Amino acid sequence: MELTHKLRPLLKSFVEKGPAGCACSVFHQGKQVFEDYIGYADLETEKPISQDTIYRIYSNTKVVTCVAALMLYERGLFLLNDPLEEYLPEFKNQQVYRTSESGEIYTSAASGSIKIRDLFMMTSGLTYGGEGNETERHVSRAMERLNSDGQADQMDNRMLAKLLSEIPLAFDPGTRWQYGLSHDVLGALIEVLSGKTFGQFLKDEIFDPLEMKNTFFKVPEGKKDRLCTLYDRNENGDLTPNTSMDRSYHPDNLLESGGAGLLSTLGDYSRFAHMLASGGELDGVRILGRKTIELMSANHLQPELLSDYNWEYLKGYGYGLGVRTMMNPALGGINSSIGEFGWSGLAGTWVTIDPKEQLSAVYMQQMFPNFEAYHQPRLRSVIYGAL
Repeated sequence: MELTHKLRPLLKSFVEKGPAGCACSVFHQGKQVFEDYIGYADLETEKPISQDTIYRIYSNTKVVTCVAALMLYERGLFLLNDPLEEYLPEFKNQQVYRTSESGEIYTSAASGSIKIRDLFMMTSGLTYGGEGNETERHVSRAMERLNSDGQADQMDNRMLAKLLSEIPLAFDPGTRWQYGLSHDVLGALIEVLSGKTFGQFLKDEIFDPLEMKNTFFKVPEGKKDRLCTLYDRNENGDLTPNTSMDRSYHPDNLLESGGAGLLSTLGDYSRFAHMLASGGELDGVRILGRKTIELMSANHLQPELLSDYNWEYLKGYGYGLGVRTMMNPALGGINSSIGEFGWSGLAGTWVTIDPKEQLSAVYMQQMFPNFEAYHQPRLRSVIYGAL
């Protein structure tokens, strides 16, 4: 698989028009076939991006969270169709925001319980904060109140779950798809089932066995100088350091966000990805069963839910247990395999995993806006074009 002469120029072109620096690694059938670091981790000090660079992986955390939860599924600790309230009783008797014919907003009982599968699949009715519907507005207000009371740093996963359980859902569980805080609640479920903090469970069960020594919710004091600077890019292409989004890595923050909290390196996350591409095992260490990965990477959205899952650059993909999954290559104009899966992160990080080809790729950068709709399809075209 000869990638260098095509992938390197692509990465260089990204840095010319976008992030200060980027890094990419590709594994194929157990071997690393590409690794490159281009540009800067910090422009002011002209520190180059390197193997040591640590990135905020934001929603790439979600793939790790779903794998962790599926490890507990494999131990028989829950079934996907179990009601969530059997394990997190605060989710009993959920209410849903509804709109009357005259346009008035009211609440009434949900038609059924949130099932654990709804957390994986983003069909729970839990949302992020925002302005799109009443639930989003309610979540925003709740988070703002915590920040103004100075309580945000004291919030852990179980407290977040309890807070969210008091907010009426955006829809009856299982009836719509909406990206939101479902995987954060999955983190709380993992804590209840495992009897460990979420971070400890990940360390014991995934990071230590896979020798991922630089993946964590908080950067240790001795590694802070390795953290890549996060940049905002304006329309002229100027980059300025972003300080507002770095709250989540505040040393006093207790929340180990299953949806967005992890930091990692290119090498660490590549090991995690290639474990999944290799059927759940890497270097003799088994993390997850091959059949469970097949279940994770199958499309779980019925046709009526796929209409909600309508991000333009994900055309051709369905959604599995916390991952996009390739269903229709012709629809998306995509040269990957059916069943290729993965996800991406807010600052432009990306992973693709292909068990059929035993192929995995990880891309890292730190920039808002992230240009994911430009970068990620091109990375995929070039990587698959080299097979």
